[in-house]
Amino acid sequence: MMQSMTGFGKSSSIFQSRKASVEIRTLNSKGLDLSVKMPSIYKEVEPQIRKLVAEVLSRGKIELSIHIESEKASEMNLVNKELATSIYEELKMLNTSWGEKESDYLSMILRMPEVINTEGVAPGKEELMQVIDLAKDACGQVRQFREKEGEDLQAEFLQRTGEISRLLVEIEPFEEERIQSTRERLQKGLDEFPSDKMDNNRFEQELIYYIEKLDIAEEKMRLSNHIKYFLETLPLHQSGKKLGFIAQEMGREINTIGSKCNHSEMQKRVVQMKDSLEKIKEQILNTL
Repeated sequence: MMQSMTGFGKSSSIFQSRKASVEIRTLNSKGLDLSVKMPSIYKEVEPQIRKLVAEVLSRGKIELSIHIESEKASEMNLVNKELATSIYEELKMLNTSWGEKESDYLSMILRMPEVINTEGVAPGKEELMQVIDLAKDACGQVRQFREKEGEDLQAEFLQRTGEISRLLVEIEPFEEERIQSTRERLQKGLDEFPSDKMDNNRFEQELIYYIEKLDIAEEKMRLSNHIKYFLETLPLHQSGKKLGFIAQEMGREINTIGSKCNHSEMQKRVVQMKDSLEKIKEQILNTL
């Protein structure tokens, strides 16, 4: 099933004295660009979470964050007394040895890392495993979100490729008209020369040359085949990169048709084809 690279998922649970929430946001990216923000008490399971996200979500700019909310006021802002006392004694000793005036040690110490513990007591193994499960659940929500977005992308692709196919058919009536116009233009140029110097055989050769030069039969066939291949690739798993390559080939054929048109009505339709193809390319950037 086609998936977008845009997604969101959030899962929460309460572990005795605190509530933990795992939130995942994803955007489009050429590869996997994973950013993880989590409390230090959960750092032990960060490798498992990174591996899980990479396996489930595969590609995109992914931001995963874990937040903690304490359920008990008594566990908020616990002071690491041993660390605070040690820092206080060190600072006081340095102050005395340097002969400096007494300072406000308390305000200094409270600003130091790990003196104030806002995360509560260290988690047990069961809680760590539950955090991994929260990440797994959030990944599942992101995947569902991506699949829903993927349905919209697929509908867009079907519409735009249909437009290109329709415009390709609309070109056909003008091809014969273009050949006739080329013949008349060449004949008009030759009429300016004396009739005794006119070489009808050479005229026919030149006409054949121009017709072959303006012929777009092969380009039309290749473009139709590319569109067919594009539609066959749509339902494949993680087809975004392959669709991008096919769209590039479609663009080459449309550009070649445009360079050979030499007819205003044909050129208008080529411009419309390019517009539809650009819309396809824009959406492919967000396709997994």
